[in-house]
Amino acid sequence: MAKSKKSKYDPRQAGLFDALFFEEEESLTSEPQECEPEAEPMPDFEVVLPKTKQPQAPAEPKPEPKPAVRLRFMSFGSGSSGNCSYLGNDDGGILIDAGVDSDFVFKSLQKNGISPEMVKGIILTHDHGDHVRYAYTIVRRYKHMRIYSTPRLMNGLLRRHNISRRIKDYHENVYKEIPFKIADFTITAFDTSHDGTDNMGFLIENADRRFVVATDMGSITHRAEHYMKQANYLMLESNYDNKMLTEGSYPEYLKQRIRKDNGHLDNVVAAQFVSENYAEHLKYLFLCHLSNDNNTPEIALNTMRSALEAKGVSVGDCSNSVEMRTRALQLFALPRYECSPLFFLTE
Repeated sequence: MAKSKKSKYDPRQAGLFDALFFEEEESLTSEPQECEPEAEPMPDFEVVLPKTKQPQAPAEPKPEPKPAVRLRFMSFGSGSSGNCSYLGNDDGGILIDAGVDSDFVFKSLQKNGISPEMVKGIILTHDHGDHVRYAYTIVRRYKHMRIYSTPRLMNGLLRRHNISRRIKDYHENVYKEIPFKIADFTITAFDTSHDGTDNMGFLIENADRRFVVATDMGSITHRAEHYMKQANYLMLESNYDNKMLTEGSYPEYLKQRIRKDNGHLDNVVAAQFVSENYAEHLKYLFLCHLSNDNNTPEIALNTMRSALEAKGVSVGDCSNSVEMRTRALQLFALPRYECSPLFFLTE
């Protein structure tokens, strides 16, 4: 088989057949040649076609922020003649002790727009008559309510007082240091030093606010101190002025009972504790259980205010006046026999 010949031309070597070579080349190129069109180069990037715009679902409206829930506090009497107070929010609340005439309590609440149905229960601090006298009357009339106390406290109540044993039908057991719920409130009972049966204070929490009840105690125990330091609002016993007690007409045995570690709290001791442990989160301080014979609201308030101001704390009087509302701490002595105002507790 003959090999195909390749024509070679080297311009450096002139040859005998140069003219023939060029004529042959011209004859080959003079006729039009058909050839496949040269492929276009592929672009080095990706062509992205615009997407068809899809209709979007209308955005859901953002929920409006809920208005801040304000705590409401009111006392119906504070002292050895009777103790009872109310703590609630927009939806309802609880009674703290039940030693004040129930008709007076609920008429006072209704004047302030709080119906009996909004009161969800009663928590008891201890079994002395000035704290429990009307407990059964209330739950027998308003059967949706329950009484919350430790089993020992309930047994002490039945032992000390002439109260129907049917009160146990309305009783809910609680235990110290174990939180329990009443409506929107989380409540923790803690031990206090008094001569009742299984005495308690309470840490009452709603949202991120803490109301602490620390009444009827002769000394501030370690556990009571732990809870009291957490308070945004503190209801604290300031029972007697030592000079008035010493010079007063009480028999010596009663004076000693009051002064004992499980008796009642001296104004000076209460003031010293608050001033030494004051923190900015404490906004309201309610002095409670003032003695009728061995104290006055003026003495109790002045003792507490002086101790706080010596620490640089500005003290208001709960009047909500332009001057007072900017003070760091609002201070008020709860009346012995009358209702307090209904306080709207702010941050």
